[in-house]
Amino acid sequence: MTAAGAKMNSYLRGPFTVFGLVVAAVTCVLDQASKLYLLFVHDLPAHPVRLGPFFDFVLARNTGISYGLFQTNTALGQWVLLGIKVAAVILLWVWLARAGGRLAALSLGLIIGGAIGNGIDRLAYGWVVDFVFFHVSGANWRFDWYVFNLADVAIVAGVAGLLYESVAAGRAVKAP
Repeated sequence: MTAAGAKMNSYLRGPFTVFGLVVAAVTCVLDQASKLYLLFVHDLPAHPVRLGPFFDFVLARNTGISYGLFQTNTALGQWVLLGIKVAAVILLWVWLARAGGRLAALSLGLIIGGAIGNGIDRLAYGWVVDFVFFHVSGANWRFDWYVFNLADVAIVAGVAGLLYESVAAGRAVKAP
């Protein structure tokens, strides 16, 4: 192996890298399986699912990023968002290679898997498939939460894990 290859290898491999990448792969597969089932087997666009007084499965086509920010309907805009996502995954992988424990690796794997799952949607459809819809209503008011998917849940859980490790575990997780 050349010196440059060894240096690149050191940026991408660490003691918990394989564990984190397995978590990322499982997260991505579960996310994609749920979306494919709801889109093409259940036909969610034609058959929304009411699961209770505050929880539904509906189809939302998210052409932006988290919480529907930076909506873009152009091909260039979608490619820019996809490029940003690819850069983020690479940086998270470098961080994963430096992870010093299983919680950090698990958390980073969840974030990477969620980002890749949403990236696959953007590549395949030009938008991200969101379907989980929480809402609460009273006599004269209604609160609708953002529509999200399993990849989003994984990303939030991963961020929560990193926050826990950096705050509650007594030692900070070091980013690259």
